[in-house]
Amino acid sequence: MKFNDIIGQKPIISNLVRSVKEERVSHAQIFAGPEGTGKLSIAIAFAQYISCENRSDNDSCGVCPSCAKFEKLIHPDLHFVFPVFKKGKAGEVISSHFIDKWREMVAESPYFNLNRWLKKIDVENEQGLIYAAEANEIIKKLALKTYESDYKTMIIWLPEKMHHSTANKLLKMIEEPPDKTLFLLVSEEPELILPTIMSRCQFIRIPLINTKDLTTAISVKFDMPGPKAKDIANSANGNYLKAVSFIIEDESRSANLKRFIDLMRLSWLRNIPAISEWSEEIAATGREVQKRFLTFSLEQLRENYMLNIGMADKNLGFLSDKEAEFATNFNSVINKKNIAPLADQFSKAHIHISANGNAKIIFLDMAINVIKLIR
Repeated sequence: MKFNDIIGQKPIISNLVRSVKEERVSHAQIFAGPEGTGKLSIAIAFAQYISCENRSDNDSCGVCPSCAKFEKLIHPDLHFVFPVFKKGKAGEVISSHFIDKWREMVAESPYFNLNRWLKKIDVENEQGLIYAAEANEIIKKLALKTYESDYKTMIIWLPEKMHHSTANKLLKMIEEPPDKTLFLLVSEEPELILPTIMSRCQFIRIPLINTKDLTTAISVKFDMPGPKAKDIANSANGNYLKAVSFIIEDESRSANLKRFIDLMRLSWLRNIPAISEWSEEIAATGREVQKRFLTFSLEQLRENYMLNIGMADKNLGFLSDKEAEFATNFNSVINKKNIAPLADQFSKAHIHISANGNAKIIFLDMAINVIKLIR
């Protein structure tokens, strides 16, 4: 992966290139930001640039033996750790057991989220974790000398999913790193990372992709006229994954919209029996599905409130056509009196679901509170 393959993020890339030229590459870095911004792409491209045998002033060459291996993610000095899932009574599970699937996923597109990754490994209804067994694997891999590059690079995708024992062992390695070792942590929720790890890493905030760069990428990728691509880029609000979901009518987003509409309509009608059934249905889905619904709902509440207070004319609305159609009448329900408590209900539910609480109770309690707040 070359820097040139990344959508936008030129200032970030420029700073990373400068750090290599000036030989001040921090041995532990966290690339943190929302999904769909290219964090994983940047980490891989940065590692490739460092290892490139014939790099230019701005990018890796893409053709040397090192780059050829990086393009296939098979370089012996490149290692990955990512969330996986233990099925049934399976023994210790580590990332390397899924490395072929991982390479396929990145080859398809390095812009993906946890939900899509878990679907790739057929465990979409579970949360995905970096298990304790991974710690010993990390230690074993990084204890070895480099094979071909100056650096061994360990890319940890979503370190917030690490088991606490893995995080503690990683802390020890970051404090006393093996020679010529580079840790690149790619995070969407850095506030969940062990604070002592955070304090020992260089923190790099990856911003949303600017509209111009996102428009160009959409137009080229989907052979789409500029004005239409720009409309989608505006709606996606700097998130390439959201842009793609708008284009291909992403099933999960459509399902979340239906769940959100059903909840709001049933709450407005104060239909407790139907609300109970709704809670059971969503409780039967997986934790990641539930969390994504709650995140989606928070987004919908925000956008409807912005419409209500007349901010949509200032280009602050980021709704798809179907979402906008529902919002036309619904936005009047979300006002300055209930937006904060409603958002608080969905945020608390997200926290409790992440903590493995009883989903049925959590969603039923949330829905009953929505009934109280919506009218």
